[in-house]
Amino acid sequence: MRFMLSFRVPTEKANATIKDGTFPQTLQSIMEDLKPEAAYFTDVDGARGGYLIVNMDDASELPAVAEPLFFGMGATIKVNLVMTPEDLQKATPSLEQAAQKYA
Repeated sequence: MRFMLSFRVPTEKANATIKDGTFPQTLQSIMEDLKPEAAYFTDVDGARGGYLIVNMDDASELPAVAEPLFFGMGATIKVNLVMTPEDLQKATPSLEQAAQKYA
């Protein structure tokens, strides 16, 4: 399943790792471990952060995805299940059944 993971790095932690030169290596290592389908870096709630699209087949995979960001960057994260247009098309019968039953 495809998930969008948003992460936010506290400014103090990011500043310290940028100053000591470990920020780029840490980020590169995390990206190599997570192998995101897509990665976008931007401000998140006023701090450095980004959005990663990752695949997980089981909830037990979440620590392997989250812990590098927690330990390596001191980040906070949010994880949301996301769908492609093809996924949404496959889900349409379930949407229609729910509408019939509950609307």
